[in-house]
Amino acid sequence: MSEPTPEEVLTEKFPKLGLGEKPLKEALKNKKLTTAWAQVLSNIDLPVDAKVGALLSAVVTAMKDVGGDDGKRAFVVDAVLSRKLKTNPQIEAAVKYIKGKKGDVHVAEFDKECGVGVEFTSEKIEQEVRAYIEEHKSTILEQRYKAFTPTLVTLKTSTDLKWAPPADLKKEVDAQLAALLGPKDERDAPPKKQPKAPAAAGAKQVKVENEDISKNRMFEEGFLAGLHRPGGNEQIVPTNMEAHLKATGGRPNGYLHIGHSKAITINFGFARYHGGECYLRYDDTNPEAEEERYFTAIREIVEWLGFQPYRITYASDHFQRLYELAEDLIKRGKGYICHCTAEEVNLQRGGKDNGGKRFECKHRNRPIEESLQEFRNMRGGKYKPKEAMLRMKQNILGSGNPQMWDLTAYRVLDGAPHHRTGSEWNIYPTYDFTHCLCDSFENISHSLCTTEFINSRESYDWLCDALGIYRPQQREYGRLNLTGTIMSKRKIAKLVSGGYVRGWDDPRLYTLVAIRRRGIPPGAILAFVNELGVTTAHSYVQIKRFEQTVRRYLEETVPRLMMILDPIPIIIENLPEDHLEEFSVPFMPNDSKLGEHLVPFTRKVYIDRSDFREEDSADYFRLAPGKSVGLLKVPFTIRATSYTKDKAGNVTEVRAEYENTGKFKKPKTYIQWVCDAPSKGSPVRVEARLTNQLFKSENPEDNPDSYLADINPDSEHVYKDAIIETGIHEVHRRAPWPELEGEKNSNRAGPESCRFQALRVGYFALDSDSTDDRFVLNRIVTLKEDAGKSA
Repeated sequence: MSEPTPEEVLTEKFPKLGLGEKPLKEALKNKKLTTAWAQVLSNIDLPVDAKVGALLSAVVTAMKDVGGDDGKRAFVVDAVLSRKLKTNPQIEAAVKYIKGKKGDVHVAEFDKECGVGVEFTSEKIEQEVRAYIEEHKSTILEQRYKAFTPTLVTLKTSTDLKWAPPADLKKEVDAQLAALLGPKDERDAPPKKQPKAPAAAGAKQVKVENEDISKNRMFEEGFLAGLHRPGGNEQIVPTNMEAHLKATGGRPNGYLHIGHSKAITINFGFARYHGGECYLRYDDTNPEAEEERYFTAIREIVEWLGFQPYRITYASDHFQRLYELAEDLIKRGKGYICHCTAEEVNLQRGGKDNGGKRFECKHRNRPIEESLQEFRNMRGGKYKPKEAMLRMKQNILGSGNPQMWDLTAYRVLDGAPHHRTGSEWNIYPTYDFTHCLCDSFENISHSLCTTEFINSRESYDWLCDALGIYRPQQREYGRLNLTGTIMSKRKIAKLVSGGYVRGWDDPRLYTLVAIRRRGIPPGAILAFVNELGVTTAHSYVQIKRFEQTVRRYLEETVPRLMMILDPIPIIIENLPEDHLEEFSVPFMPNDSKLGEHLVPFTRKVYIDRSDFREEDSADYFRLAPGKSVGLLKVPFTIRATSYTKDKAGNVTEVRAEYENTGKFKKPKTYIQWVCDAPSKGSPVRVEARLTNQLFKSENPEDNPDSYLADINPDSEHVYKDAIIETGIHEVHRRAPWPELEGEKNSNRAGPESCRFQALRVGYFALDSDSTDDRFVLNRIVTLKEDAGKSA
């Protein structure tokens, strides 16, 4: 009997992890992940509870590229099964340790790095914080509340308290600083912004290095300049008005797209400009729609764009506190349990298009104690989904804002277990309940979002004020849209499942993982957002404008190489068989800072098929029989003397003469070339993928036969036999190009950070399909001269 395939093992055993069907379907789409899961599941006892299953999922996903032969992945899996590793932060630490460890794993060292056995009671947290504050008391007394952030960061990164519950640690630091320093006063007001000193005269800078000016302009002019300063947001409870300066964002239910780059830049950039911090918070309140890959992808994109979250938090960090506030809302007479169907709620809100008469729910005025008991019954499992929900008692009759029509605050969900809390909760808060309260818990000063949430501002403020807690300020800006593409997750999923594209990171898409894989540098995205500015109006921008910004950015920052997409050999007959000379060529014309590399030149070179014609014409300046052309960086021209063809009529070889005698005559044009010099490793054979716009029209969804009918059949051309000069090896070794933003840290620089301009062809980057033996290249954008090469 044959061994079961990895797919069969996964299909049989995965359900015993308690993670539901969706993660299984996703795993089966990824061959590496399927193989990794099969290796793990074949060697553990099943079933396991959902919380352990979620931790195993985090391990296997993060270590799918780690082979199963050396036992390192199995070591981490065993640590999960034996309950040594109990939290996601421990899993992250374990994966980081294992991936960076050469040789055998030392158990004691592993346990220390991952916080194994470290448990924190409230008393222990209090003792540790007190000891730190006592040790640094003089500094804290001098800096007062400005010491809060450095204290918290140090405790979370440089002590064992990094394994303590984040909310408990923050609460304790808050309490002990307040006890030491007393109430805040004028000494704790944020400093006024000082003007920057002018740059030194004559300082030479590449265009994109002048990032600070364009970034600051975003915050000094227009929408963002009009926002309140820290401490300027009025509160219904005056004692809640303090100086908070942080921002937030992130729902782990899909990949981010180009529009999210604006949100990331505004939120993190605004905080950085004002000397504040920006949280990255995952709104993980719907376990049925959340997957670990989305959590990871969001964090990686934020860091790739050059931003470091002050803290990474989750709505689930606050589930207990949110539940307690939900009970408090009921006790205050501001919440009630409703048993209406979706259709009944819709009628209460005016029916179709909200145009009818609104009326109150029949459960709205039930006794407080009854609603409180029913809410506890919801948590106790008495009700199935849609049988009961907690609604906010807002202003359904008097307000014209649908966001004030008694929104749902809690609902019952009994589907997939939560990725962090497992099966601990069967009721989950809604976004409308969670978002503003988590902002308040984390002392957010500005909750910045797009204008489709403008109606939510009223309900956001209402809930904070109803509970008497600190109220951040929500403000809205116009979202960014690119024409000529689609950004709907559902529609992109159809492109992926239908095989129209390679995956969510296909370079023809405008998800940020796709844009990154295509090779577009993070600095170019930031420059694009800065150019557009920030207003309350939606931006509808053509793809060509986006590409213009990318092209302009690359022009100043990446090296030049010679590449041939469709090579034909040129034999220079008047050079000896063993002819070999090397030319020193700069990576960037007129810029010595990027260095030089040697380019060999021999009797046999390759040019692109498009640079040779069998018949000459007056408006054609490249190679043809009897005609001369220059080879870039070669001192003399070559003249074609003859050529041969195969049976199909394709030119297979051109013979030429090196015109190194007599008076030099400057050619009308120069073309790129790559020589044949095996001793020098030339040529380097590569696969080049040239992508064009995926859709034919500016609005694919206008196509009467659906957006799928608008797909451009020529959206990708693959040249499997392209060649490039040997300088590619040094360019690859010295990546990232440019060394800016999030890629300047090598651990965040992927293969796509190896970027260059292929002379006369376009800008290219290394693709993730590349191997040690063969490079695969993606065209990032065309050159400015991409109107065709008639000459």
